[in-house]
Amino acid sequence: MNSTAIGYTVEVNAMRMRAYHGVMEQERTVGNTFEVTVHLMLPAEVDFAVDDLALTVNYAQVCDVIREVMAVPSALLEHVCHRMRRKLLEAFPQVSGGMIRLAKLAPPISGLQVDSVAVTLTF
Repeated sequence: MNSTAIGYTVEVNAMRMRAYHGVMEQERTVGNTFEVTVHLMLPAEVDFAVDDLALTVNYAQVCDVIREVMAVPSALLEHVCHRMRRKLLEAFPQVSGGMIRLAKLAPPISGLQVDSVAVTLTF
């Protein structure tokens, strides 16, 4: 048996939006720009010989889930990723795994210029 997983990946890459996540109260008041990348894996057993959207993940709906989760402020990016994973798996039970990367662009780190900080959740 081949140990390499075979399947399809539906990707939403570098979706940017304003949100209010952060440990400091000011971050939850002023907000920041965030970038979200989500890869959702579908098993190879899905028969795409049939051209049917119901067999896959609708990336517009993925964007809706991301937007919904990002609208609820959290202190930790890890917590946001956890909530996003849970919501995505509820919405798309055919997903067999994936990756969520959440980056805070221009984080408020005193005395430093940092392009971004990020958390990646692989499942």
